[in-house]
Amino acid sequence: MKKILSVFTLLFALFFVRADEGMWIPLLLQQNEAEMQQLGFKLTAEDIYSINHHSMKDAIMLFGGGCTGELISENGLVLTNHHCGYSYVQRLSSIENNYLHDGFWAKNRGEELACPGLSVTFLVRMEDVTSEVLRGVEERMNEKEREDIVNQNISRISSEAVQGTHYEAVIKPFFYGNQYFLFVNETFKDVRLVGVPPESIGKFGGDTDNWVWPRHTGDFALYRIYTDNEGLPATYHQDNIPLRSKQFFSFSLKGVEEKDFTLVFGYPGTTEQFLISDEVDIIANTRNPIAIKAREIRLNAMKKWMEKTTETRLMYSAKANSISNGWKKWIGESKGINDCNVINMKKAEELDFISWLNEDPVRVEKYGAILPNMHNLYNSYKKNVQINTFNSEVLLGSEILRFLYLYVTPVVEVAKNSPESFPAAKEKLITQSKNFFKNYNVNIDKECFVNLLFYYFSTQNPELIPTELHKYINISENSLEQWWDKLGQKSPFLTSEEKLLTFLENATAKQFSKLGKNEIFIFLAAVEEQYHNNYNQLVAIKKQLNMFYRTYVTALMEKEPKKHFYPDANLTMRVTYGQVEGFSPADGVQYCHYTTSDGILAKENPAIFDYKVDSKLKKLFEARDFGEYANAKGELPVGFIASNHTTGGNSGSPVINANGELIGINFDRVWEGTMSDIHYDKQRCRNISLDVRYLLFIIDKYADAQNIMSELTIKK
Repeated sequence: MKKILSVFTLLFALFFVRADEGMWIPLLLQQNEAEMQQLGFKLTAEDIYSINHHSMKDAIMLFGGGCTGELISENGLVLTNHHCGYSYVQRLSSIENNYLHDGFWAKNRGEELACPGLSVTFLVRMEDVTSEVLRGVEERMNEKEREDIVNQNISRISSEAVQGTHYEAVIKPFFYGNQYFLFVNETFKDVRLVGVPPESIGKFGGDTDNWVWPRHTGDFALYRIYTDNEGLPATYHQDNIPLRSKQFFSFSLKGVEEKDFTLVFGYPGTTEQFLISDEVDIIANTRNPIAIKAREIRLNAMKKWMEKTTETRLMYSAKANSISNGWKKWIGESKGINDCNVINMKKAEELDFISWLNEDPVRVEKYGAILPNMHNLYNSYKKNVQINTFNSEVLLGSEILRFLYLYVTPVVEVAKNSPESFPAAKEKLITQSKNFFKNYNVNIDKECFVNLLFYYFSTQNPELIPTELHKYINISENSLEQWWDKLGQKSPFLTSEEKLLTFLENATAKQFSKLGKNEIFIFLAAVEEQYHNNYNQLVAIKKQLNMFYRTYVTALMEKEPKKHFYPDANLTMRVTYGQVEGFSPADGVQYCHYTTSDGILAKENPAIFDYKVDSKLKKLFEARDFGEYANAKGELPVGFIASNHTTGGNSGSPVINANGELIGINFDRVWEGTMSDIHYDKQRCRNISLDVRYLLFIIDKYADAQNIMSELTIKK
């Protein structure tokens, strides 16, 4: 009997030791510590997040507002992804100094380049403030009354938390408002570029390999944080000094093996694990198909013209990256949802929930109306999502239409209704126009304009098209081209920067107000009216849904009281842990857990931009002088995959081994598992990371940046 019990206990333990799903709040990691250690972790939760001492969290930052970065030296040296700082490198680049193409390596601190607008934010502390935020909230209150009290409490608590300091405070809801956490942050605004490989390394594989495994991308870049002489945040000044790091990561050259423990630390953006079947269906079969087609149209136009000149490539690289990232992600997401039968899985969960309710009349009374009410709301929500997606991705997919919509139309209204304010509004528009045309190609946009509008009027349900636009239904591509040319003749806004600025400089309020009668502005007015009305409906429905989800999650927690629930990602600091692990994405296909430089040479194709191999790098590969960066087989590792649960925002996150040492930088997920924002599947969800041995090889042997190498702590 004792032996049987021992076996059962082992099986029970193995069942609950999951190296996969979960984005955990670091403050609460004590509940996960035993599980992490069973998986191989040799440190403690206190080493990850400590209230009283320096810990790993002090080396982690929100980079640029949408990525993660980490400190890797005592002098404020920051490591993140190449793609996280791509737009800043683009702005620093020119035809003469093309850092995107050639890379950049500062040989000393005097050569490091300021990045205007780039900031990084560190978490000082976090605190569960649920009871304080919900103070005064009563069950009898309607949602508006609840919201008012919550917002008042949040304002007061946030203000008190940072009073007398230079810190900033934000309070965010978790579990749809069942829980609230306070985050006290410190933001640094003098961040300088230290080193970045050429995009033939940092972006190898480009859009072709995006979201794909096997991967061979050297996706990293180095920056440095500067402070004033007191060590406090400051705007750029030549006399600023490097940040004195409270904590930083050392590098491990031991590498990774199958089933090795991995921990990812960072700022994941958004997940939606609690969605019911209705919304998952809308995402996979309504929103995503529209957005995918619209972005495909835009990408085709961009790629065609980017291949023609270096200037256009520089101008549109960051735009194309941004558009492509969502496009490919949504394709994989919809495929993953359908392949894993997620919609039916959600329906089964809902039936199980209803069965649980029906076991107790009290539960039925308390929670019985939740799902029926949500199903009813989603019936109209689907139409609203369709309209919204067509408006944002299609009708406003043309750059010039979006520019007119966002910046010119408001000035037309100022000219009509507040002519005394027109001069200031005009000056602001002149500046915005100059910025817009810096990265604008009229040939690309003409193709987008014609093809997007043709897609809209030939695809959208006529009942969902504004009445004022019905005359364009069944319009031909040729007619749309003619319309563009006609508009360009009548309006300077669709021709050139020179004509636009000339018009603006001489325009009076009266002249400008007449633009509202222009055909394109009538068109945009119809779009605006529908967008505004539809948006208000979306917001109203979303508020109602969030209210029901708040109760639904409460019920789920009551249903499974022993389960450790993790909150959806919301761009706050999280920890996820897993294991180095290959996977099988399809029948007969098995992927190894790592890639090497041999794969780069195998992919090389000088005719394809994404697969061009730098000549110096190629020579190094062919010589196979990998030194201490080689694995036991003599290969140079490039990337690896693991079962860490990640999402957007985890780009640049450190991948840490069992000893707390840096072994990789997270930069992507596998395409087959991009539905992990909604449903995590252990068999196919993998995060993709750059092996630090390849990173160090590039810095050391390719760039010969010994000044950078001397700053790093490397453990062999």
